Amino acid sequence: MAPKIMVIGGGPGGYVAALRAATLGADVTLIEKENLGGTCLNWGCIPSKIMKHTADMLHKFRHASDFGIKIDGPVLPDMAGLMARKNKILASQRAGIDGLLKARKVDVFKGCARITGQGSLAVTAEDGTAETLNWDKLIIAAGTRPMNVPDFPFDGKKILSSNDILILDHVPESLTIVGGGVIGCEFAGIFTALGTKVTIVEAMSRLLPLPSVDTAMSKLLLREMKKQKITVLCDTVVTACDTAGSGCRISLAKSPFTDNPRAKDPKTDTLTSDLMAVCIGRTPLSAELGLDTIGLDTIGPGWVAVNDKMETGVKNVYAIGDILGPSRVMLAHVASHEGLVAAANVMGENDSMAYDAVPGGIFTMPEIGTVGLSEEDARKKGLDVDTATVNFRVLGKAHTIDEIAGEAKMIVEKMSGRVLGVHLIGPHATDLIAEATLAVEKGLTARDIAHTIHAHPTLAEIMGEVAAKVTGMPLHG
Repeated sequence: MAPKIMVIGGGPGGYVAALRAATLGADVTLIEKENLGGTCLNWGCIPSKIMKHTADMLHKFRHASDFGIKIDGPVLPDMAGLMARKNKILASQRAGIDGLLKARKVDVFKGCARITGQGSLAVTAEDGTAETLNWDKLIIAAGTRPMNVPDFPFDGKKILSSNDILILDHVPESLTIVGGGVIGCEFAGIFTALGTKVTIVEAMSRLLPLPSVDTAMSKLLLREMKKQKITVLCDTVVTACDTAGSGCRISLAKSPFTDNPRAKDPKTDTLTSDLMAVCIGRTPLSAELGLDTIGLDTIGPGWVAVNDKMETGVKNVYAIGDILGPSRVMLAHVASHEGLVAAANVMGENDSMAYDAVPGGIFTMPEIGTVGLSEEDARKKGLDVDTATVNFRVLGKAHTIDEIAGEAKMIVEKMSGRVLGVHLIGPHATDLIAEATLAVEKGLTARDIAHTIHAHPTLAEIMGEVAAKVTGMPLHG
């Protein structure tokens, strides 16, 4: 008899795990309390990229004369039309996932899941009715929600979560974004292109203060944001937000969290803005799962610990995706791969998860793509490395599309020439990082890449250029 596999959460980790387990012959049930696709499809990756595409188009239209195109009259954003397009695409994507699950004969229950003991759980629907289901093995992919701050909690009107931003019905005149991480920086570019005056408040000393993002990328992004008239306040925190009257009156202070020993007090202790968006992280959705009924302990605010086989400390219980927390990598494509590993192992295979070659795509303006070690991390590990950078402006294709801002940086092991990391900022960097990911995954050398023919004129030539330079044989770079 086929084992009964239960998956809690229908996001990019959960539904992929369900599909793979069903393909391997399991009797699979998936439980999702909201919409299939999880945060990524409904409140993150996809809707924000729909908005970014519109922002990119607006930027191009406003510079149409540079491309020999004459436009009579103003080019304006249409938020109602943008939201309608977003909703249509999301509905189509959800339907696609639903069709895949039905084709693999995965049973889907809509409701809140709560574990009631080893081998059982209850699903409560929106109407309050509950149903008990039994399982042989369980995969937890419950995900996260935006982190709320008690000093200035979300109200959905003036103090917004990253979810709230995605359903705005108008373009605000001004927006303060708390948090200069991935989400904050992406929204800064989008709303600036839509016509909003944007301010970013970041507690650390640089934008994108992540180990996976090389400092050089942060510096170049800051330079480009200044060109876009985005105000960036690093080493600064928001202490309060007064929403009485019109707009927000935001109180600022020097950050107690910054890694900058020479941080100074902000030049002003207040600023005003129509809206304030808080994009400082996420919290796990584990509190209501009933994990205590099976003796599964959590870490910190509710993160679930697993080994590289995605096994928790409880037999036959696995966990994947963002609920694992920042000790892993909180990205949709990582959750999907963790789902494949978990599904294989619940079906008796012996698969494991590796995080050495995880690509990161940050859809700022310009885009950022990363994989492997940054220069800082490589040196902290005591590795003897060589590095090289090449500007996108050396590429003919970058000039033809008028996107010359950006650079590629490669970090290699000095003795072997093995590629340890690649960091790109520039046009289509999130696509171009794929070649570098393969190089890191397969242990290729910079010479391997330099001796690979890259088509001309393309943006992909940047990889050949930076690889040639780091081997001491620069071409145009």
